[in-house]
Amino acid sequence: MLQIRRDAEIHAEEGGWFSARWHFSFDHYRDPEQMGIGPLRVFNDDRLVAGADWPMHPHADVEGLTYVVEGTFEHADSLGQDGTLLPGGVQRMTLGSGALHSERNGSKIEPMRFLQFWILPDTPSIPPSVEQRQFTREDRYGRLLKVIGAEGGDVVAVHQDAATYVATLPPGAVVEHAFGEARAGYLYLIAGAVRLNEDRLGTGDAVKIFGPEQIRIATDEEAELILIDVPVRYTPVGVWAR
Repeated sequence: MLQIRRDAEIHAEEGGWFSARWHFSFDHYRDPEQMGIGPLRVFNDDRLVAGADWPMHPHADVEGLTYVVEGTFEHADSLGQDGTLLPGGVQRMTLGSGALHSERNGSKIEPMRFLQFWILPDTPSIPPSVEQRQFTREDRYGRLLKVIGAEGGDVVAVHQDAATYVATLPPGAVVEHAFGEARAGYLYLIAGAVRLNEDRLGTGDAVKIFGPEQIRIATDEEAELILIDVPVRYTPVGVWAR
């Protein structure tokens, strides 16, 4: 089953030095119909103006995941794990037993855009840690590239039975993905236009996907997207279980 969410339906937030689209209930935005999918609880499309700094703030029992779309993303945290990522870069920060982190636009002249989403871990109070990896446009060109998964190795590891794929698709491309009976997903069209099965999607549109479902994504123009695959049923842990 597919549930399409058009760009105009997604909550917009303006803060002067940042602008964002909050897809699920987050901070002061509350919508009982948009509480996430399975352990996927937050999905934000964030833009920071040149030189902006999202100051240090705490979290716990969350896998904080970042995908850089444009510009220079700089990270800092209470673990001392500073780092920089460029477009295509992926980061996981495990905020299990609690840690502080911040995001900065590393450029003084160019804006920066990144997607940040939270997946709840399968174990409470995991020691905080950071892993990041830089993928290129060529890595994801013409295919669904797995960048996050429970297995780690060639992908950034996440403490949950979940996976994330990204793609930059040229005109005429076709990719497919199958969701099983107990799986669900979230597809976000970062840029361009695609045909998802029989439906047309434009920039900023998103789709909730509930298995069993086979999706087919076809392009008539270049498009960029992200696809998240999660279990429908899971056991909340830590602060989320209280």
